[in-house]
Amino acid sequence: MQHLFAAWDRVRSILKDAEHILLLSDYDGTLTPIVERPEMANLSEDTRKVLRLLAKNPRYTVGIISGRALADLKSRVGLEGIVYAGNHGLEIEGIGSSYFDPVAEEVRPFLNLLSNVLSATLRGIRGVFVENKGLTLSVHYRAVDENEEEVVANTFRKVVEPLHTTGKIRVTQGKKVYEIRPPVDWDKGKAIMWLLEKCRQLKRKSDVLPVYLGDDLTDEDGFRAIEKNGGISILVCDELRQSLARYFVTSPEEAVAFLKKLL
Repeated sequence: MQHLFAAWDRVRSILKDAEHILLLSDYDGTLTPIVERPEMANLSEDTRKVLRLLAKNPRYTVGIISGRALADLKSRVGLEGIVYAGNHGLEIEGIGSSYFDPVAEEVRPFLNLLSNVLSATLRGIRGVFVENKGLTLSVHYRAVDENEEEVVANTFRKVVEPLHTTGKIRVTQGKKVYEIRPPVDWDKGKAIMWLLEKCRQLKRKSDVLPVYLGDDLTDEDGFRAIEKNGGISILVCDELRQSLARYFVTSPEEAVAFLKKLL
């Protein structure tokens, strides 16, 4: 894995040769810094301006793919003319089409119930909270004391393991967060594949270069899809880790610096 700017001559050449670019990014930890609570992650006006300018350029189709609920994501980014994919791609709007997973929608009442159970079970642990995003749940423990993290893990497993092993839910882990999803074979990678095909159809171009920036473990599915389609995959990380991404930048600031180079 190379630093993106160290390999810039090669990357710039790939971008220059592309007929059209599908430019996709995660939100939290990629366009905004990681913060203690999700509601504190606000997009800067500078980043919003860069995204707006890129979206107006006919060479680009711009989109944000996030674990956040679609409505929350749209309200935070606040731009027209871009693609929004919420809940890890379970709900997508833009690109002249939309996608909503019907099975995920059927599971919504069950997830509401599970959210209440988890909130009640974890209530005694300071700093942990359950975020109900409609089609998925997140259990955040970034603000939990380090010596309490194992208590969170054990309590969480006790509730969800029977549901996970019987196929009623999917469970994944990110940075100081547990994710609970519907039992459907869908992730950020499959969402990117869907968007890439829609982009080719809409733009009537076979040569569409996919680009994706992400920071978390859930973004690895996205990197896999990008690499499979000959695109540019960029990990945002302050400490290097194993990743399927080909390139890395060290912070959201460097991620935005990359976007500015595309203007």
